[in-house]
Amino acid sequence: MKVMFIRRKAMGTTNEKLVEEAQLWRKRLENDEGENNRNELATLVSLRFERKQKMDLFTEKWKQELEEDGSFNDFLDELTEKQLLVSWAQDEWIRRSWPQLRETDQARVKKQKVEQIITRSQDWITQVEGKETSLAKKHGSMLLTNIKELNDRSQQFLASFQGNYYSKSQFTQLKKQLDSVNELQERVNKEMDEALGEKQTSALAQLEEMIGLTDVKDRVKKLYAFLKYQKSREEVGLSSNNLLNLNMVVTGNPGTGKTSIARLLASIYYELGMLAKPTVYEVDRASLVAGYVGQTEEQTMAAIERAVGGVLFIDEAYSLKREGQSGNDYGQAVIDTLVSAMTSETYAGKFAVILAGYPQEMRGFIRANPGLASRFPEQNHFDLPNYTESELLQIAEKKALDVDFVFTNAALQKVKAEIERLEIDQSFGNARVVEDIVKKAIFEKGSQGYHTTERDFVLIEEQHVQTKQSAKSGQALQKLNELVGLEQVKAELNKLTSFAKVKESRRRMDLPVPPMPLHTVFSGPPGTGKTTVATLYAEALNEIGLLKRGHLVTVSRSDLVGGYVGQTAIKTNQVIQDALGGVLFIDEAYALAQGGENDFGKEAITMITQAMTEHEEHLVVIFAGYHNEIQTLLNSNPGLRSRIRKEIEFQPYTSNQLAEMLKQKFTVYGYTWSDEAFNAIEDHFSKETIAGNGRYIDWFFEEIIQAHALRTTEESDIALTIEAKDVIQVFNSTKGNDGPEKSPS
Repeated sequence: MKVMFIRRKAMGTTNEKLVEEAQLWRKRLENDEGENNRNELATLVSLRFERKQKMDLFTEKWKQELEEDGSFNDFLDELTEKQLLVSWAQDEWIRRSWPQLRETDQARVKKQKVEQIITRSQDWITQVEGKETSLAKKHGSMLLTNIKELNDRSQQFLASFQGNYYSKSQFTQLKKQLDSVNELQERVNKEMDEALGEKQTSALAQLEEMIGLTDVKDRVKKLYAFLKYQKSREEVGLSSNNLLNLNMVVTGNPGTGKTSIARLLASIYYELGMLAKPTVYEVDRASLVAGYVGQTEEQTMAAIERAVGGVLFIDEAYSLKREGQSGNDYGQAVIDTLVSAMTSETYAGKFAVILAGYPQEMRGFIRANPGLASRFPEQNHFDLPNYTESELLQIAEKKALDVDFVFTNAALQKVKAEIERLEIDQSFGNARVVEDIVKKAIFEKGSQGYHTTERDFVLIEEQHVQTKQSAKSGQALQKLNELVGLEQVKAELNKLTSFAKVKESRRRMDLPVPPMPLHTVFSGPPGTGKTTVATLYAEALNEIGLLKRGHLVTVSRSDLVGGYVGQTAIKTNQVIQDALGGVLFIDEAYALAQGGENDFGKEAITMITQAMTEHEEHLVVIFAGYHNEIQTLLNSNPGLRSRIRKEIEFQPYTSNQLAEMLKQKFTVYGYTWSDEAFNAIEDHFSKETIAGNGRYIDWFFEEIIQAHALRTTEESDIALTIEAKDVIQVFNSTKGNDGPEKSPS
């Protein structure tokens, strides 16, 4: 039972009250104590007292502040009455019915019962007299008067006893008086419940208190109404066979409330008398599938036996039989045993089955098992959506307030940002993720040491909310512009990132967003900086806010294409999931289209093309390779070409740019160089065609510093200057070995 609002004009749902309590408490803690509005404080006292059903340290402190104010006497008197009422309402002694007196009882039993009535009535009068109107305004005084009369008549009746003989007329009057007291006791109990705003405990009422799930709530209400209608038809003798069975499929991503909905459905079936008990027996594949013949059937039947009278809930049911599982897998035995039990005379109608799992996997699972499809029709499927951002924040506030913590506004914004960062694919845990964020924040606050004030004990601040998001340096574009050469690439990337920035700003302002995807082709020979630029592009899109992780996943054909039917889908899907929130960089992408007619590369292309649309907000794909070959790839799939608006061409570096890149490497690692040394390097670049470009610079740099290390060690002079002899040593040692991708001009 819950106390109603005190001094409040409007009622609200439990969730609305929790939100208001959190807002008022946050405002109190973030403001100076002198600035707190006393009317708001009175509301806060009401809300907390209603939720806790008692006066605790905080409500006592706030009550004292209101007492000092002097203008809340009526409110405080009412609060005192409510406190007394709560204590009485929670006291079974004050509420329970009185003993029944029967004509058939032996005289000795009658005497014992009357003695009990006298003891209880005297205690009752002592505790309640003078406070009876607080107990029940309408019937409290009447009940007290009748209990006094009951006490008098009981004593008179005991006085009439002579041995086993007693006055029958007095017994009749006493019994009549006792009936009157019991009737008034029921009225007082009902009046107390109404005054306390006794919370409904029906399944539908519990459903209403759940955050979000608007469509699901409507469907459950319709289901409840139909099942009630079906039950009424059965009660008047009309047939209800096959109108609607109780078996359900509940689908949704992690943390969307599948188990909670299953429990509510079980309560509904019980309330309507369709099942003997409201219990849910929860199992999964590991609980049912065994390792040898016969054991799986035994374990499944044992689970059914335990579920009889209630609901058997099978979580991640799709794992019982997946495409590609071997014939030795016993998951199918679970399905066959379950279907058999659901239609057998022994178990049919005596338990319900609720299957749960991810939406896509469950649809395939039901379709692949005809025996299940007929017993779990489409109308018995509940698809639970992901929670919205505002609903997840409301869950966070509720989780915190349940254990008496309140977020600051800044902390809530950080919670929101962390939710946004994590909400990328179907593995996002919804309410579970939010609960984890809240627990980590509470732990961080509590780990900071000794606490004394209300603010210390309650307020979760921004620094307490933990995140794995690395600090955004805002330097990705600056690093891009500092790269040697690539002027056309820089210009095109600046255009793309500028568009991305405007696109994200418009999205946050709820303005229409132009549907231009950011998927791109990087064409050019190896070693021209494509991977480096892709990494900076991913970082830049993350800094803008368009990508939540900003990481780069680099793959090639072998990471995507399998060697047998079904393997390509698994490998490609895993790569896509790994890349969500960042950039997928497919090196030598044209290789996907170079197989024969039955090559699995086409399957990978199709899946990537679908992902580019399905995950447009969370994925950018870059196809890298030689220009002509990339065009062949794009022409192989019209859908792929339509999703790529931009091709950025990477030209080979000039000899001057190669020299500048080498200088940058020397500088980064603290080396200097003599004029003679660099003249030799520039002369080398002018006479050679470096096919590997940037990769050759990496190799050349490593060779030079090794030659430098050998020379300085032999001369016992560890200097940092690259000399001409170091460069010449590299030339001499690599004669006949042109290094990586080098050819003479």
